[in-house]
Amino acid sequence: MAVVDVMNLEGKKVGEVALADAVFAAKVNPHLLHETVRWYLASQRAGTHKTKGRGEVSGSGRKLWRQKGTGRARVGSIRSSIWRKGGTVHGPQPRSYAYRLPRKVLLGALRSALSAKLAEQKLTVVDAWKLESHKAKAFREALDRLDGQTRTILLVEQEVNLNLELASRNLAGVKLVRPAALQPYDLLRHDRLMISKDAAVKLGTALAPKKEAAAVADTQDAPVTIQLAAVAAGPEAAATTTASRAIGPKTRKPAPKGKGKR
Repeated sequence: MAVVDVMNLEGKKVGEVALADAVFAAKVNPHLLHETVRWYLASQRAGTHKTKGRGEVSGSGRKLWRQKGTGRARVGSIRSSIWRKGGTVHGPQPRSYAYRLPRKVLLGALRSALSAKLAEQKLTVVDAWKLESHKAKAFREALDRLDGQTRTILLVEQEVNLNLELASRNLAGVKLVRPAALQPYDLLRHDRLMISKDAAVKLGTALAPKKEAAAVADTQDAPVTIQLAAVAAGPEAAATTTASRAIGPKTRKPAPKGKGKR
């Protein structure tokens, strides 16, 4: 496991924490990161674009001139799409751009983004976000002590912290999220990741890939299966099962002569 220093808000080392290699030292997959960023940005689109069709623009419904005899092209309405100020054909309509992304893709992208932050040494583990005040100035000074060169910082805190929320929401380039709402897009967009110790342990447990299920026992192992079932039923059933296995498969007796047909 990767061992990372734990810092306090004064910028001093107070301990170490071991991070899960399956989450913070996994192989970075750029394809998964690309797909999750496209999915996130598509879901953020409002989709409120709208054009007016032929039945929605203003204009009379009367026929402009008679069908024949004028030498001009026939026309039925002034709201036709080929006329000026007419309706739009096949224009954009309000819709949702969101689509479903497989859960395994999202979890893999989160592991890749967290691993990239740790490999680039842009991950800081904080002991606890214990702020005495909700003032943004004091919190900005604490962030400068931890890393004064980074302009964009992503904060991750597991517990509800009112002072942290109030102090961070008015700082440019600083965003606070919960571990359950963490997105690969936020990890890629911010240069520095500052995460509390409890949140790091929580992510290491929640994002770890599931172990493969145990191999299924061979169903062709008949003697073991029969013996276990017989012992569970009792000693008499065990004796009966042993006798039947010794005799072998039953054979049908031939029908007496003269009684098989009527």
